[in-house]
Amino acid sequence: MGRRLQSILSRVRQAQHRESRDLRRWLERTNTVVHLSILFVVPLLVALVTALSNRVGPLSFLVYPPLASGAYTLFANPEGRYASPLRFVGGLTVGATCGWVAVEVTSRLLYTTPANEVNATAAALTIFITGLATWLFGVEQPSAFAMALVTLFVHTRVAHPLFFVFSAALSSAIVAVGFEGWRRYLYEQRAHYLYETTSGDDRVLVPMRGPNPGATAMLAARLAAAHRAGKVVLLDVVDQEWMARAERSLLEDHGSTKLVKTGPVLEGEPTAEGPDGEMGPREAVSESVATLERQATRIETQVDVPCQVVVAASGSTLGSTVLQTASQANCDLVVSPAASDFGSVTQFTRELFQGDVDVLLHQSEGGRTRWRRVLVPVREAGGVAHNMVDFATRLTGDTGEVSVGACVSGKRERRQAEEMLADIVEPFDGTIETRVSQSSVETFLDRHAHEYDLVLIGASQDRSVASRLLSPPTFERIDDGLDTDVGVVDRH
Repeated sequence: MGRRLQSILSRVRQAQHRESRDLRRWLERTNTVVHLSILFVVPLLVALVTALSNRVGPLSFLVYPPLASGAYTLFANPEGRYASPLRFVGGLTVGATCGWVAVEVTSRLLYTTPANEVNATAAALTIFITGLATWLFGVEQPSAFAMALVTLFVHTRVAHPLFFVFSAALSSAIVAVGFEGWRRYLYEQRAHYLYETTSGDDRVLVPMRGPNPGATAMLAARLAAAHRAGKVVLLDVVDQEWMARAERSLLEDHGSTKLVKTGPVLEGEPTAEGPDGEMGPREAVSESVATLERQATRIETQVDVPCQVVVAASGSTLGSTVLQTASQANCDLVVSPAASDFGSVTQFTRELFQGDVDVLLHQSEGGRTRWRRVLVPVREAGGVAHNMVDFATRLTGDTGEVSVGACVSGKRERRQAEEMLADIVEPFDGTIETRVSQSSVETFLDRHAHEYDLVLIGASQDRSVASRLLSPPTFERIDDGLDTDVGVVDRH
């Protein structure tokens, strides 16, 4: 009964974790931020204008239709053509002024319009003057025309249009101030508040395996260096527990302050004796320890990031050992050399992707340790895309370049892809260019990957099983000979 209850509770926690992760990723989407702002921020601004207008005059409510339309235009596209507070205030004010001028001209030079009727000549003149004024001053156009025509209706209700011009200017200024505050302190800072990768992923575990573990360790160090609390933990996984104890014993004999003992994986007395009481292969142990110490010193000297060492005996599988060590060492990112058969989903890769920490699999080309130009092909906006762009900007720093690209199948999809890329890169600082290619991602990478030091690709683990069967993840389809470093990013 106890085991069954524990199993049920475990499934409930897993379901809650999935729901929380899905909600977080939904909130991180730019479109979600915009629509939630329209639902909650715009009504608050309109309520504020309403409360003030009730104290100013009975006809101020006529400002609301063009005001609401203009406010929606501001919040719906905060980086668009009309997303300027000055243009917004100027457009509504100019529109009201043009309507007032048209009313005065037609009523004095032509004839007086009966009450409750709008002069057709005044309406035509209003549109003409408004179009001319918005063209000359370059102010908001859609709301200006709406406000100009509303001014004609105000005149038929015997209110002085000049008062309405003042009401339009004041109301639009209130909305503009609210919009500017929202855009500066929330929308443009959403990477800090919403994207966990910009404040997390600063404690990095690096399994020292494969032909170029030093290059992968340097990549991890440069990622961690972007955060003040960043640190790197080098993990050496050995086959047997007595070998792990031998390495830890030797590290302690050297007086190393970098050795970390974490949990059950590292239990045992520091001895170099083998299973039959014989001494272990000291040369292999010494070489392994020397390699760890050299790499840790190199990271601390060149990148100025604290570096520690963990030695663990392999558990049931390598992947489970790495994940267990990451949890015990309090690491939130695993940067691991990719398997030798990169491009296929090995057991090690599958286990890492099924864990609860972020993962970056790194395939090194020639042992490069500095990455100035990074290419990030993306499929859609979301947490993984933001994670990859954040990693790319960390690696390139202030002097490097990041390219974020998308591949489309036709010209009709180009505009949508450009808007998606703009949403992805907007929250990040640095030199970031966007590229849209009308080709397959495999062709795009074959043509352009050699121009970059690193290509970051999403693992596509957030897609359904059916979707991955119909279209396998990009890293499984690309050619092994891209002639550049490749990183596969998976986020949890």
